[in-house]
Amino acid sequence: MKRCSQAPFKYLEITHMKKIEAVIKPFKLEEVKDALHEVGIEGMTVSEVKGFGRQKGHTEIYRGSEYTVDFLPKIKIELVVSDTKVNEATAAIIKAAKTGKIGDGKIFVSEITEAIRIRTEEKGDSAV
Repeated sequence: MKRCSQAPFKYLEITHMKKIEAVIKPFKLEEVKDALHEVGIEGMTVSEVKGFGRQKGHTEIYRGSEYTVDFLPKIKIELVVSDTKVNEATAAIIKAAKTGKIGDGKIFVSEITEAIRIRTEEKGDSAV
């Protein structure tokens, strides 16, 4: 076990979980949700966000004036899965979210050291 100096946890169990964050086009949300469900992943957090990458926004004309819209609407999906499900989950997201056009989004995978279900106090993989 790894010692942790923060209360209330004296020791953290070594867990094997990953957090997947995917930023996708808004109209792809239902397809991604269904694809994740098909591989056995149901829990996720979804946020409406704005951002831009290489596509750098676009221009619009409003009342005869041209405006640059830098931040485009996106959906951010966050989920925590066991290491054994990471490849399945990311493959499902890619398959469902990909249009082949600029702005399809990004997936970020990071380590999770602990997860705790508040209601039952379960920890680790059983908490997700």
